[in-house]
Amino acid sequence: MAPALVKLALRRALREVRYVRPVPFGRATGLVRDVYGRLERDFGMLAPPVALHSPSPVVLAASWVMLRESLVAAGETSRADREVVATLVSRENSCPYCVEVHGMALDSLGRSSEASAIAEGRPVADPRTGPLPAGARAELTAVAFAFHYLNRVVSVFLGPSPLPSSVPDSARAKAKAVLGRFLRPMEGAPPGESLELLPPGSGDFGWAVGNPLIGDAFSRASSAFAALPVPSAVRDVVERELSTWDGSPPGLSRAWVDAFDDPGVRLALVVAKAPYQVDDALVAAAGLADRELIELVGWASFTAAARAVSVASLRGR
Repeated sequence: MAPALVKLALRRALREVRYVRPVPFGRATGLVRDVYGRLERDFGMLAPPVALHSPSPVVLAASWVMLRESLVAAGETSRADREVVATLVSRENSCPYCVEVHGMALDSLGRSSEASAIAEGRPVADPRTGPLPAGARAELTAVAFAFHYLNRVVSVFLGPSPLPSSVPDSARAKAKAVLGRFLRPMEGAPPGESLELLPPGSGDFGWAVGNPLIGDAFSRASSAFAALPVPSAVRDVVERELSTWDGSPPGLSRAWVDAFDDPGVRLALVVAKAPYQVDDALVAAAGLADRELIELVGWASFTAAARAVSVASLRGR
């Protein structure tokens, strides 16, 4: 758990969030305050990738349920192996913020060589490969799902590093070392404690068959995202486009999305397929209020994460 001064500094990191104004810790009420308290207790900090969802309390709760029950809660796999999966998926999705954060977590768990290799683009052993018990595979797949989701959200709303932009380049290595000491992952969090944040869901996740609790968590999150007031025009196009997507990034050009006139459709598609291409103009064109923007980005990210996990399972991962 981070000391009080570090905890305060981490809360202030929410000022780095782009496009929306997260609820400050001191002004949080109801579900938002409940999630904030659990986030600091179980994750050790008010992590901006989760807290930025606070303009939509239900999306905030769903994002935390997925992260906690996949990465944080105790299970059949080690926290270190889960962090490796989180960092590998983040590299795959071109999310330097998450690669840096979870690389620091790996450093604190004694897996510095793997953290360095992933950050430098070198191969490392993927804990998801090879024969695994069904419960362990479900846990690691859940981590991958959660980070396919979070990487997209982070790419939209946060910069390339968890360190504030005010930290000069000459001090960043030292700042990372100091921050990393305070962010050592907590072990042994009891599974299932976040489920009460969301009502039971109706989603069916075949990859979670070995772990009913994981299946319950992602079913609840799925139902929460399905109930969001995302325009049907956006849903129809994104679901159709993702139904045949093999997960490959479309490249640096954004010409592939210019054929769509609706700015909400364009934003949702870019979030889903190439979140690194989201920019100020794309967000401004959509013209959404904070809650609407969080819900559109969250829905598109969850839909793309589900597709990415489905494609990976066909490839034996």
